Parts: sequence; structure tokens; C-alpha cells
Amino acid sequence: QVQLTESGGGLVQAGGSLRLSCTASGPPFSGPAFGIYTMGWFRQAPGKEREFVASISSGRITEYVDSVKGRFTISRDNDKKTVYLQMNSLKPEDTAVYSCAKAIRPFGSTPLRDARDFGSWGQGTQVTVSS
Repeated sequence: QVQLTESGGGLVQAGGSLRLSCTASGPPFSGPAFGIYTMGWFRQAPGKEREFVASISSGRITEYVDSVKGRFTISRDNDKKTVYLQMNSLKPEDTAVYSCAKAIRPFGSTPLRDARDFGSWGQGTQVTVSS
């Protein structure tokens, strides 16, 4: 069973930074398997639908929602089976529960943004940005 565990959330003032981490474990990720899957970050604010934030493919192609471009950076360390989301210049509207997710299918050259392409999800970590 795949397990994704997020960390790094917290309370920060507007303009501040946070780095989220998501570490994968479980049989499908034994050995080098982690690196062949696209990993993504999504967020959900109270009363709103889940929103795509960023994804990174097995070939390290990245994709971002327009509202975070230039402020957020997604990266991965396959040896550590971890994907990161560096968030700079945070705004109050970035406040949400951030969850990481693993793509259903390995490899793939097309950047993924649709939650339906992801089949395993973490519990999420709360990010709160005060004004």
C-alpha cells in the first residue's frame, strides 16, 4: 500500500516562505520505482474545491497553476523518495490544506494537472498565511 506523508506546513506571514515535503513509502516504491511516477501537489481551501498547484514528471518536467508561477517551485529527490514544494512570496489566498499525490500511470511525457490522473493521496498539511 502506497503511503504519502506530507510535512512542512504551518503559519507564516504574507511574503514569507515555506517548504513542503512529501515522502513516499510502501511496496510500489521499493527500489527505483518512485522516480517513474509523476508527483503532484494540490490544495483545498475551506469551502472551495480541490485545486491543482504543481506537478513534476519522471523526466522532471514541471507544471504550475498560473497563480503560483514564479513563486512556487516543485522538485524531487528520487533517492529519498521525496517531492518538495518551495513556496515563496506567500499570500493569504495560498491558505489551504496542501496534499501530494502520485500519478496512476508511470512515465508519461504530458504534464499532469487533473486530479483524476492521480491515484494515491497524502493526508495533507495545513498552510496558513496571515495578512
